[in-house]
Formats: sequence, C-alpha cells, structure tokens
Amino acid sequence: MKRITFSLYAIVILVMAMATFIEKYRGTGFVQQSIYGSWWFCLLWMLMAVSAIAYILRRKIRRLNTLALHASLLIILLGALLTHLTAWQGYIHLRKGEIQSACVIESPDGLHEAKSLPFTIQLDTFSIRYYNGTQAAADYISHFTIKDKDGSRKGQVSMNNIYTAGNMRLYQSSYDDDMQGTTLSVNCDPWGIPVTYLGYALLFISWLWMLIDPKGRFRHILSAPSLKQSALLAVLLWGMGCGSTTAQTSLSAEQADQLGRLNVLYADRICPLQTQALDFTRKLYGKRHYQDYTAEQVLAGFLFYKDEWEREPVIRVKSKAVQQHFGLPAYVSVAMLFSSDSHQYILGPAIQEYFMGNSDKLHQDVMKLDEKLMLIMQLTHGRLLKIFPYRGNWYAPADPLPSGIEPDRSAYFANALSLLGSYYRDGQTDTAEEMLAKMLKYQQTYGAADIPSSVRLQAERLYNAVPFATVLFMLCLTVGLLSFLRHRWVFRISSFVIRLSFLMLTLCLALRWMVSGTVPMSNGYETMLVMAWAVMLASLLSYRRFPVVLSFGLLLAGFLLLVSHLGQMDPKISNIMPVLSSPLLSIHVSAVMMAYALLAITAACAAYGLLVSSKADEMHQLSLLLLYPALALLSAGIFIGAIWANVSWGRYWGWDPKEVWALITMMVYAVPLHSTSFTWFRSPRHYHLYLLFSFLTILMTYFGVNFFLGGMHSYA
Repeated sequence: MKRITFSLYAIVILVMAMATFIEKYRGTGFVQQSIYGSWWFCLLWMLMAVSAIAYILRRKIRRLNTLALHASLLIILLGALLTHLTAWQGYIHLRKGEIQSACVIESPDGLHEAKSLPFTIQLDTFSIRYYNGTQAAADYISHFTIKDKDGSRKGQVSMNNIYTAGNMRLYQSSYDDDMQGTTLSVNCDPWGIPVTYLGYALLFISWLWMLIDPKGRFRHILSAPSLKQSALLAVLLWGMGCGSTTAQTSLSAEQADQLGRLNVLYADRICPLQTQALDFTRKLYGKRHYQDYTAEQVLAGFLFYKDEWEREPVIRVKSKAVQQHFGLPAYVSVAMLFSSDSHQYILGPAIQEYFMGNSDKLHQDVMKLDEKLMLIMQLTHGRLLKIFPYRGNWYAPADPLPSGIEPDRSAYFANALSLLGSYYRDGQTDTAEEMLAKMLKYQQTYGAADIPSSVRLQAERLYNAVPFATVLFMLCLTVGLLSFLRHRWVFRISSFVIRLSFLMLTLCLALRWMVSGTVPMSNGYETMLVMAWAVMLASLLSYRRFPVVLSFGLLLAGFLLLVSHLGQMDPKISNIMPVLSSPLLSIHVSAVMMAYALLAITAACAAYGLLVSSKADEMHQLSLLLLYPALALLSAGIFIGAIWANVSWGRYWGWDPKEVWALITMMVYAVPLHSTSFTWFRSPRHYHLYLLFSFLTILMTYFGVNFFLGGMHSYA
C-alpha cells in the first residue's frame, strides 16, 4: 500500500509539472480541458486520496495533529471536487438603465447559453477611480440595483470587493469604453467553497499544533544537543566595468539636483524628476550614473546640450551578436548609429526586417537597442517629460494640448524647458535657478492635488540616493565569505553586519512602501528584496542558538540581492493594478517568501553537510528544524493566496503555472517529513541529496515560471 500511495503521489507531481510545459506550447485552454479538467486527472487524485487513507488506517496513526493535517488535505480535495461538479460561472453585461434577469454561461466546448437569475439587476453608474494626477486606474466601481422577492436594494462591486446575493457572488470583470456599461462575473459555488475553507482552517490549525506540540518531532529536534556551531562554504561571482571619454558639457551636480526636484508624471504616478532620470540613465547605460555624471546630469545633458551628448558613448550595446553584426563597441553614442557619409540609421534595415516578420534573437536585440535611441529622441523632441499640470492632467512640452487652453499657458508649456536650457548655456545660472523655482511653484499651484506629500517626496529622494541592493549584496557576500574564518572577532563583525544589513534593507522596503503607498511585494524585484529580508530575519532569530545560520544568512541574502541587482527585474516603483490592492496579497506573499527563505537555508545546510561529512548529522538536524516552519508557511501562503483569488475573481484555484509549481514544491518538500515510512531519509547523506534536488522546484517556481513559462503570476 505504501508503494501504491507514493507512486500515485509521484505520478500526480509529474503530471502537473509536464502540464505546465505543455501549456507553454499548446495554450491554457488545451491543458485546462485536456488535463486539469479531465476525468482521468480527477480520478488520479481520487485514487491517491483513497490509497493514502488506506495506508494511514493500516499504520494505525494515533497522533491527532498528524491525523488532522492529513484530514485537512483530504477535505480540501473534497472541496475541489464539489466545486468541479457543482459550481458554475457566468457573466452579466449591463448597460446603464437596462434591466437584466439572466447571465451568460460559457460551456467547455465554447458555446454560450443563458441562465436565469433569482433576481433582476440594473446598472446605476459605473466609474473609475484614478491615482492622483494620472490616468492609472486605482479601482473600477459598479453601482447597481437588485430586485428579488425580498424587495429592492442597492449594491456595489469593485476590485477585491464582491457582492453576495444568496448563493451567488458578483465580481467586477470589465467595462465598456464609453463608461456606460459594465461586465460582472457571476460565481455560484454553495458547496465547494465552505468545504474547501474548512480544509484550509483545519490545515492552519494542525500545522500550528504540530509546531507547539511538546511531544511532537519538531520540538524533539529543537531540543537536540547535536545542534552546535559550524561553518559554511559558498561561491561568489561578480564583476563588471566599462569606461570611455567624459562628456564635454553638462549642468553641475548641484544644478542638476535642483532640476531633479521638479515633479513629473512618470510610470503612471507623480514623482521627482530625479526618479525618471535614474531610470533613463539605467536604461541607456546599465548603471545609475555615467562615469562621474549623476543621472540628473545625464538627462540634463541630452536635454540642454543635445549636440555634445549625442557624441557620448552612453548607450550600452548588450548583445554580442549586435556588436559583431554592425561592428559596434560595447558602448556607443547616438552619432555612431548613423553612417558618417550618408547619415543613414544603420539599424534601419534590420528594424524593417523585424516588422516584416524576421523576429529572431538578433533582430529582437536590435529592437532593444533601437528603443534606447527612441528614448533619447523622445526626450530631445519634448515628448518625455510630463512636467506641466493642467486641469488634472500633466503634459510634456510637445504633447497635444486640450482645446480651450489659454495661449500664454500653451506657449509656456512649449518653451519653458528650451528657455531654461538657453539660460544655462549662456551662463545665466541665477536666472536659470529663478526660472526653475518658478516652474516648481507653478507645479505646486496647479498640480497640488496630484503631488505627493513632502514626506513621500523626501522618502523617494532618499531611496533614490542609496543603491541599497548593490551595497548590501557586496557587503553580505564579502562578510559571508570571511565568516569561514573561525575567530571570535570575525563572528562579532558578522553579527554586526547582518544587523546593519537588516536595518538597511528594512529602511529600503519601508521607503518603497512610503513612496508607493502599498506593501512592496508587487513585482519580482520587490519579492527578491523581501526574500533577502526574510533570510536575514530568520538568521537573526536563530543564530545565537545555531551560529552556523549567521553565515547562511549573510551568503543567501547576499546572493538574493545579487540576483535582484544583476537580473532582469525592474526596480522602478509604480502604482499597482487594482486587483493587487488587497491585504490578503501581502500576507500571501510574505508567508511564501519567508518559506522560500527557510528552504533556501535548508539547501545551504544540505550542501555543507554533503561537503563536510563530519557536519552531516548536525546539518540534518538543523535542516529538519527549519523544514517544519517552512512547510507550514508555504502551505499557509498558498492557501491564503487561494482565498485572495476567490475574493478577487471568484475562483480559489486556476491551475496557473505558478500555482501548480508552488503546489509541487510543497508536495516535494513534504516527503522527507515521512521518515517513518521512508527510512532512506534517516541517512543524513540521503536526506541532503534529496533537499538539494528539491531546491530545484523553488528555482523553477520563482525563476522558471517568471522567465520561461509565464502566466498570471509571472513577475518577469
């Protein structure tokens, strides 16, 4: 029975993993219908559940928390089955003033049919709430009137705020372009949701029970005398550099800093111009600065000293293939992209070929290089900097302006920056500074409702001033490597550095939170920072009892910060989509990131235990100690995410690749906890080998899904 149960367990994991790759090439609809929604997939889960029940009964397990944990999983499966068999989803399209009494249901074969509702519904109004001063939607809101046998009542739905009518729940789905209509999703799942939620509740309770049970295995490991001080190994890789000539002309650093204090509409929010300058320079050059010039000086150089700066090699050509094909160095100027004799754009033919259908890697890289040039052209042609507020909108100098705008105001928008540049070029710095002050006062007068508070602006300038990820990854990796030296002073320095790094990273996350107004967990860059923060926190809480964790924490946090620094993740702060504005999302991501941090430490334990055989048993105990809370957090994070999804769009599980791989990760890491069934895991060497293999599922969940498989949860 044991072999049958765990064979089915392995088959389920394998099928789910294969399905995510099939979805990449055959599409979501195919796997939803042919795999996840098929009878044989349901039967596979059912057979695994039945065999697991039989195996548990045969083993006569009497520990109540263990029974409760496995019972919770069976209840969750039962809830999923009830949802699959009894639930239905549809949608209602409403036009303002029209009454609807039915919704539309789409069958698996693509046919649509009408289903009567136990009420009538009429749209009163639909509106969009925007972030101040931008056209970025903060929420979509439908107001309606419902009539049924109990009378008439008003209702409202918006993102993350549903309306319940009997057994049916209404969700905001989409809206008509003329703002006179809305589409609401209808979900009816009277049996599956309560049963599934019961399973979630029992799962949380049983995990907590297992962690605090004084006679449980976790508490036994916690009190084991074999957990002593150790050391760690690690591998460090870093290197970068470039150089070239210096720009001939620019504003001074102080003058450019004053320019950077102007407000600008960028990334759908109002922020200091300094922020856009940093992103502008980073996109062009790959760094926050160009040689000795700050980002504000680079932007001001192209803005006010166009001819000189177009000869500066400030554009990074990242692709080796593009360098070889066009004979370009690693860094080029704008002028180098035009032939010296005919002044033709040398990338032009390749771009034309791309739009004619040739989208191989070379042509994709050419388009990325062209985007950098277009960014410069947008700036120099007055279309990039939206710094002029007018009646709730912000405009760049060359933007089309609304009809009816005063001629003098229109002329001011069009000429202010060029006039400011002429003052600087003529050496009239006092006049230029006076004009800059007037521009800032104009913004504060006519855009006051849109401009963030002075505290938020100062927080953003402080955040921009310190490259937190860059400084901290170098500090943590360097000290982490030095912690190999077993000396009292090295240990003290390491403990000081991890405290300092934790405080700096906490400040970094707090500043991002203040600037964006939301918990910093909405993209890949932020989640890597949160994961590094979680690693440091776990190390700080445990390193006095287990000193080896100090080295683990420094190195793992350093590598996570290095990945965020070098990877394709975007550190830009922007307003989040309305559906992401939920406290459940923050709890979900926090729990999962903390779980990944702990599991990363178990991988470090495994590597160290395999390489230093005398420490294998000690690392085995420490790894098991971390595995219990890691799995508790991971399961809690997964199912809190399911609750959030159910509140947001009416389904708690959608078989998205990220969801599937998170479930695979939980199932893979749960196996070593069954060492009474698998004596193989009692060997520290076997256990460590399995844990190293298991870490691949985390890498796949986080990086593989983000950068290869895609899906709703992709942060790439």
